[in-house]
Amino acid sequence: MQAFFLVMTGGAIGAAMRYALSLWFASSGTAWPWATLIANCAGGLAMGLLAGILESRGLAEGWRLLIGVGLLGGFTTYSAFSLEMVQMLTTGRMLPALSYALISVIGSVALLWAGLMLAKASA
Repeated sequence: MQAFFLVMTGGAIGAAMRYALSLWFASSGTAWPWATLIANCAGGLAMGLLAGILESRGLAEGWRLLIGVGLLGGFTTYSAFSLEMVQMLTTGRMLPALSYALISVIGSVALLWAGLMLAKASA
């Protein structure tokens, strides 16, 4: 039961953070999905840092559940990413869709790796 509480708490915080990010970018009036891109890339970096810290310091499983599964699960937005990709594709915006997909996937993976390396270097 404690595991569920940790995941739910982290998820609520992550979802609220993601919503705040989307509100902030909505006020900018840009058509590019910056909030989703930033959430996914920042989530990749944060997951890398978390994985590295958990590995090097052997922290309790509760931290992985609270932050990795809950907070970062609620903050990152691959369902929103998928919807935005389909919207770009169905409106004929092929080049923006391709660049968005490449930046999102490569950026998230690269920043996760960077976070993991930073965490290991600081251990």
